[in-house]
Amino acid sequence: MAEGVFAHWPNRITALRFLGAVALFVALATWGEADGVELAQRRVQMHVCLWLFVGVALSDVLDGWLARRGNHVTAFGRIADPFVDKVLVMGAMIFLAVLPWSRAFFPAWVVVVVLAREFLVTGIRGYVESLGHAFPADWFGKIKMLVQCWAVGIPIGMQAFEMSAVAAERWALAGHTMTWLTLATSVGSGLTYVIKARKFLMEGAR
Repeated sequence: MAEGVFAHWPNRITALRFLGAVALFVALATWGEADGVELAQRRVQMHVCLWLFVGVALSDVLDGWLARRGNHVTAFGRIADPFVDKVLVMGAMIFLAVLPWSRAFFPAWVVVVVLAREFLVTGIRGYVESLGHAFPADWFGKIKMLVQCWAVGIPIGMQAFEMSAVAAERWALAGHTMTWLTLATSVGSGLTYVIKARKFLMEGAR
């Protein structure tokens, strides 16, 4: 019988999600440039990347449901679960900001702003948790995560699926829209976390 933080399935799934994110980054690093690759092979590679991303992102719902159902909500889970979300999404955004077929969707400055927000919220969460208070993600943060997943998934999906010029244009518009919504929800949700943690930060400053 396993003991410690991995005694229950929610935390095990969180660890598997982290490994899945690493596998995605290896795939993007290996196949991202697409130099000299046939189109059919290229689409298979991008299907692997897309479903790795979707699988890791959606498994967040499973481990959260199992944690609540089995009353296995732990401090480790509250910290590690959003950490894995950040690694997955921000890592994917960084790759997409530099790859030739996706960088138009993710200007570097947008990725920097979103990354700064994630560092800020992680620091605040760690500080509040160190005081013995729970600081879980709120509904605004969950909306932000959903928008980010669409923003990342659309450019990869456009490489994975064959589509007409009209469909490609519409998906490109949707992808750019999701990028700007990612920026807006990241900044907005970051402000809500700062406001929520204000009393703890003020107490620490005394």
